[in-house]
Amino acid sequence: MSEPVVPVESGAAPDLVELARVVAQQRVEMDRLREQAATSAVVERAKGVVMALTGCSADAAGETLLQRAKAARRTLLEECWITLGRTATAQPGTDAPPAGPVRDADGATAGLPEADPTEEPFAPDDVAEALSRLGRALVHADTPQALARCLRDHLGQDLGADSVMIYARRLGGGLELIGHAGLDERLAAQCRQVPPFSGAAVLDALQAGEPRWLEDFTEDSARYPLIGEPPERWLSRAWLPVPAAEGPEVCIGVLRGRSGPFAARDRAHLRGVVRLCAGRLRTFTARAEPTADAPPEGIRALFAALPVAALLLTPLRGPSGEPEDFRIDAATEQAADVLGGTGGDPVGRRLREFWPDLDDAPVGRGCLDALATGETYVSEPFAQQEMVDSVAELSTYSVRVTRLKDALVVTWVRHASSDRQEQRLADLQRLGNLGWANWNLATDEASWSSQVFSILDRDPADGPVPLAGLPGLAVSDDRSSLGLAIENLIREGRPFDLPFRVHGTRGVRHLRLVAEAVADMHGTPVDVHGFVQDLTARRRAELALVESERAILTQHDVLQSERTLVARLQNALLPLPERAVNLAGLRVEVAYLPAQAGIHVGGDWFSAIELPDGDALFVVGDVAGHGVDAVATMAQLRFTAKGMVITGSSLTGALARLNTLLLHSRDPHGTATMVLARYRPAERRLVWAQAGHTPPLLLRDGEVSFLRRPSGMLLGATTTPRFEEAECRLEPGDRVLLYTDGLVERPPENIDVGLARLAGAVAAHPGDEMGSLKTLLESMLEEERRDDVCVLDIRMPKER
Repeated sequence: MSEPVVPVESGAAPDLVELARVVAQQRVEMDRLREQAATSAVVERAKGVVMALTGCSADAAGETLLQRAKAARRTLLEECWITLGRTATAQPGTDAPPAGPVRDADGATAGLPEADPTEEPFAPDDVAEALSRLGRALVHADTPQALARCLRDHLGQDLGADSVMIYARRLGGGLELIGHAGLDERLAAQCRQVPPFSGAAVLDALQAGEPRWLEDFTEDSARYPLIGEPPERWLSRAWLPVPAAEGPEVCIGVLRGRSGPFAARDRAHLRGVVRLCAGRLRTFTARAEPTADAPPEGIRALFAALPVAALLLTPLRGPSGEPEDFRIDAATEQAADVLGGTGGDPVGRRLREFWPDLDDAPVGRGCLDALATGETYVSEPFAQQEMVDSVAELSTYSVRVTRLKDALVVTWVRHASSDRQEQRLADLQRLGNLGWANWNLATDEASWSSQVFSILDRDPADGPVPLAGLPGLAVSDDRSSLGLAIENLIREGRPFDLPFRVHGTRGVRHLRLVAEAVADMHGTPVDVHGFVQDLTARRRAELALVESERAILTQHDVLQSERTLVARLQNALLPLPERAVNLAGLRVEVAYLPAQAGIHVGGDWFSAIELPDGDALFVVGDVAGHGVDAVATMAQLRFTAKGMVITGSSLTGALARLNTLLLHSRDPHGTATMVLARYRPAERRLVWAQAGHTPPLLLRDGEVSFLRRPSGMLLGATTTPRFEEAECRLEPGDRVLLYTDGLVERPPENIDVGLARLAGAVAAHPGDEMGSLKTLLESMLEEERRDDVCVLDIRMPKER
């Protein structure tokens, strides 16, 4: 039974609920204002288009948009998006707009782009409502990627679309994926560039200026190369070009996992979607196509004759003047292989068609740096798979980029097997933090790898140290052992593997020197070779591990000693009776079992005494925590509680005073739970009170129940606790259990599960013979005990 919650007094703390409500209202209002501002911007741009084309006023432009929206059964926002999308197709009669609105014979405003004669005059009501929602959502789509996600959310709900792709035409006729949703990044990267000769359905739709409805997978896969891994992922597709002044430049793809045709309603819906998106897409794709002069034919002929993989790149600059891409103006035959393209001559195509991640790739950054600074760029070696005699093989390359006036010459240098072996050796030294060393004893010449200079913090300009001079680099404690090992190596050819330490700019470092000698035909050592390895990180980890183990052992010994001390102290303060005792006509058995998990002793305790007036006092308590402090608090509460009741305090009065005592003890944050019970034999009445403790269990006539707990907060929790008493009249044969929570708790399960388990165990072992308490405990405590267990088993003898 949970404790009642006392409401906080008025004025004691801020009304957090009211503050949260105000903040939520402000956020809603802020979102509404942002939405209104974004929507107003679209309306104002559309009004500006109407004003520029007709020369009318702002009010007249707004009225014109309203009338057109009403006539087409659209919302104002939809009409504004469509007007912005058709702006590119409008062809005003003069460079300057007319001075005022000009109306034709039917009263329509002249100069405005007219509706597409092929579009449906009215959409079904559900489609119109869906397009209205899309028009509002487009306000927040500020990138092609956001627009693709917006379309997928919209079309996924209304048409069952799984994915959306948006392609834009680029220089050379190829397409670039500018937005997508429902595709993983790996597939999106593969589909980012569509060459102009690929025969893809999206290219067909753009070239024809009409939608392509792919509704029969078998037929469509035979006609077009289909996107997807596998292509069966999408069984029906639609590619819809977005209208523009000089032909469509953008195409929207809607891909569905289910097969079957697009219904007439769905086609009308998708055409409406394209009309709404046209205005927004124009702002994304309006970018000036860079231009550059083609190189002379002699340059191309020269590159065709070169025996290596090479490219001539011309930068294509955008409106800002910065290079946005590179055009391949000349290429060798081998270049097509290393580019990894789709085949064919790469000349005339853009570099991004082969390297979509040009901005992030090291070679792409190297091209930009070489173009800006004029300095030659050489890449790190990298592996690339190529076909050699129809067999796939990994080869190692480096790329070299050199500026030639305003162009770049890019060449691939293929590493020979010896180059690869040298690179592997360098990688081994770097990854193992070791370097090789060689000393010629006949000529006194020495040679080190660059890694040895780095390990020893020595400038390569100073050259290597002679073998006999190595001990001088070591700390004083290690010089003699290193010197002796070197002396034995030179005289007797005895190899060694020896650790030593050196002082450097990074502090003391732990090194390892492994060396062996090569002897001449007479057995005299003439050459020494070996390696130096930096073991500082490993040595520090070993020392930290040893120190940690030492600290753990020390702490374990301290805690074990504390446990022994606390156990002795607890046994002295809480002696256990060897057999059942009789108090006021009741037979009482006591059990106390310390925890098995951990090394601390807890603060559980009990009292079972006969008072001077013949009544019996029963107490079970549990102090939070373990160790000396918990035992000290336990002793203080145990003896104080008995003293208070013996001197006449009521049960609730004793609990209130114990609460005050705990609040003013050495640990003001300590808490404890307790049950106080007083049995009056003349009336067979058990009166009890509790402080946050588990309820006593009553077994009567084979039926098990828990006594209803009176109010009572755990000790040490508040300065104003409220305690109440409850009573129970005992009958002959009754059995009452007072216990601590260690008997029923098994984290992480709810304590109610443990109480039910206790009730079942008591019902299963109701006997009053000696040793029945032990049987009960064995059935309840099957696993390792995580907490102390204290139990008072109180029985009313049966009448004879």
